[in-house]
Amino acid sequence: MGNDVPGPLRVKVKRLPGHEDLDLPRYLTPQAAGMDLRAAVAGEVVIPPGEWRVIPTGIAVALPEGFEGQVRPRSGLAAREGVGILNAPGTVDADYRGEIKVVLVNFGPRPFTVRRGERVAQLVVQRAWRVQWDPVAELPGSPRGDGGFGSTDWQG
Repeated sequence: MGNDVPGPLRVKVKRLPGHEDLDLPRYLTPQAAGMDLRAAVAGEVVIPPGEWRVIPTGIAVALPEGFEGQVRPRSGLAAREGVGILNAPGTVDADYRGEIKVVLVNFGPRPFTVRRGERVAQLVVQRAWRVQWDPVAELPGSPRGDGGFGSTDWQG
């Protein structure tokens, strides 16, 4: 397998009014898969334990046809604070032009405070293949078969 990596995918991004001060999503290391999304909140938003809040990011994008954006949790927030994304991964469709928002949930034992500009999620842009179903009477066999719903050893 070679190191043939395609050039960067060009994606149009719009900073929404009032959020021009926030950094655009960017990769923090040369081989990072996700770009950090920042909170475009006014002041602070407190998320009590067991609750969630919709956090705006202050940006909208125009992904090319055939791609999607996956809004994923940040492992640091999960490990340190017990904070994740309720609908992880959230999906940004190629035809969506509204603001990207993050549904943060606090699984931790204490309130979590979101501050303006804080990194709250990651955005990973991936190919989104279109599927055309091919109805058949039987599926081809596999070593696993139909066993292991939920895991390879769970019998339910």
